[in-house]
Amino acid sequence: MASILKSLRLIADSTRLRILSLLRQEDLSVVELQEILAMGQSRISTQLSQLKAEGLVVDRRSGKNVIYSFGELDADLVSAINLAATEVDETTTDSAALRLILNKRKDKARAYFDALAGKFGKTYCPGRSWKGLAETLLKLMPPMIIADLGAGEGTFSQLLAQKAERVIAIDNSEKMVQFASETAKDNGFKNLEFRVGDIENPPIDDGTIDIAFFSQALHHAANPQAAITAGHRILKPGGKIVILDLLKHTFEDARELYADEWLGFSELEISEFLTNAGFEKNPDIAVVDRESESPHFQTLMAVCEK
Repeated sequence: MASILKSLRLIADSTRLRILSLLRQEDLSVVELQEILAMGQSRISTQLSQLKAEGLVVDRRSGKNVIYSFGELDADLVSAINLAATEVDETTTDSAALRLILNKRKDKARAYFDALAGKFGKTYCPGRSWKGLAETLLKLMPPMIIADLGAGEGTFSQLLAQKAERVIAIDNSEKMVQFASETAKDNGFKNLEFRVGDIENPPIDDGTIDIAFFSQALHHAANPQAAITAGHRILKPGGKIVILDLLKHTFEDARELYADEWLGFSELEISEFLTNAGFEKNPDIAVVDRESESPHFQTLMAVCEK
């Protein structure tokens, strides 16, 4: 009886209950639990230690990682855990975050590329650079109609215009649009048009765009959800939205230094924005860059087809 009472006391804690609910669905490492729960390692490890001591979870070693699984529990206790989990609001969000984790597991190719990318440029090799690689990939891009939403001074728009059939660049600053338009004209781009407008309601007709780009623009938006919904509106069927933005961070000074409305976004938040906007296919989301200098901003990329 004492063991049952101790188990009930353990599952009465919402954090431990969230962990048990996740492990009911999938075996997970501490690192994966950290990412899903957005909690520190020490806090999660403490909770796992208590659950393991009572036999509610079990662990095993897999290479360098320790993997945790749901324990072999009495059916009545499992029922109590399932019932209690329905009263914890975060379990729904946790399940969505778990799906992202499982998608990452499948993407072994990206993990391998990330390892290679970390080495690229560390050893000097004449003529090899990220710029050269980017230029090469741009040349391979088929002619498409592209919207650059939140284009700023238009540097990225001009890069896209080298190969695109047409680029429509949107920014809410009249001075910025005027400057970018003049620069594009001076550089001979006839397929690049700048328009004054808000990325939450861009002046672009519905269903006319092949790719809608948000490059470091969403964290300046008053309503990121509205912006992504607008991106869905202007895309053709089969068109793609591409989002490059900051991963969620805690550098509050960014609000004053860079006029940021948002301190980045989590992968789960971007995924939910896309789903709410009407994108039905699973997005491809990953952290694609990590800055070496403080405050160590990280860049998140998401690609999804309409």
